[in-house]
Amino acid sequence: MKRRLFVKKATLSSFATLIGTEIVFGSNILDGYMPLALQDPDPFKMFSKNKEMIVLNDKPWNIEAQAHLLDDKITPNSCMFIRNNGLVPENIDVENWVLKIDGESVAKEKTYTLSDLKSKFKHHTYQLTIECGGNGRSEFNPPAKGNQWTVGAVHCASWTGVRLKDVLEDVGIKNNAVYIGYHATDIHLSRDPKKEPISRGCPMSKALQDETLIAFQMNGEDIPFVHGYPLRLVAGGWPASVSGKWINRISVRNKVHDGTKMTGDAYRVPCKPVAPGEKVKDEDMCIIESMPVKSLITYPKSGATIKKGKVLNIRGHAWAGELEVAKMEYSIDYGATWKVCTIEKPINRLAWQHFSASVDFPQTGYYEVWAKATDTNGIAQPMLLPGWNPKGYLNNACHRIAVKVT
Repeated sequence: MKRRLFVKKATLSSFATLIGTEIVFGSNILDGYMPLALQDPDPFKMFSKNKEMIVLNDKPWNIEAQAHLLDDKITPNSCMFIRNNGLVPENIDVENWVLKIDGESVAKEKTYTLSDLKSKFKHHTYQLTIECGGNGRSEFNPPAKGNQWTVGAVHCASWTGVRLKDVLEDVGIKNNAVYIGYHATDIHLSRDPKKEPISRGCPMSKALQDETLIAFQMNGEDIPFVHGYPLRLVAGGWPASVSGKWINRISVRNKVHDGTKMTGDAYRVPCKPVAPGEKVKDEDMCIIESMPVKSLITYPKSGATIKKGKVLNIRGHAWAGELEVAKMEYSIDYGATWKVCTIEKPINRLAWQHFSASVDFPQTGYYEVWAKATDTNGIAQPMLLPGWNPKGYLNNACHRIAVKVT
């Protein structure tokens, strides 16, 4: 009976978090019952999202921003994309939350409460760029299966937590450690408790970077529920799938992690270029690591109209995975010529960079302003769709907005 009451209280707490207020007489709710407010939910209200966000899927929730919603230098919760692989957790019990560190490559498994993590280790704060590996999938042809993201599955928030490497050092890892894998409390779509919706990870070299955090705050407050409260992994510059939400366990592996969505073609691209539509064997697919160079014009909104003789001030962000953006350019003649933008240095490694430019137009008519970033290795964004891949990953084509001069 005590166990049932415990689960019910934790579930009620999760329901109340989603609904945004206390559930009066909630103790009378029978196990398995879902409140009406959550049976046909308003995702904008439930997740505190801007109503211009675009819902791509509700089972599981996948919601993206539009470019102009990402104009802030630090992305607010209201405009952060949501990418879930399963159902959000129903049993968040913060008081009893623990993070277990185990695996073949730890001397002895160890557990930490939230209080342990916050009190034993130094806190660090970084702005970190997180982008879905499938951002831009809607442009691929032949079409790739999955959520048809356009450009809005990216954000750069300020994350506070403890360094994963500090925790791993406290546990003690063996010399044969190769990879870490995360495990979480989200629920498989089938509701089969034996199945994990997703369990990915990264090589030890990424896990031990200063900026790889076990985070408990976002933008100075508790992480919003849908973004991983009370604890998540944040590994900027790599696909968002590496930054596991609601984590309660990290395995230190002596091999590449083989959790759900680590094998087959999930979050992998062909190791060598292939023709559009070509079938690729699993063994010929490589795991996505650092994300490619990319940029986004966030002001003005596409479709802007200005008067002849006026200057259009544009701005946006650029990022390049593990690298920095060395040069930012724009074009108003479909790439025939390019002009340099002003670009700021990142506030810290793996944060996106902000660019701006003043654009002149020679006459009235329709224009497109294209943006192109070049990373520190000299690799620039392609003007249009890069190489095709079966899952529609890593589209870093130039972003463009429409402008009419009257």
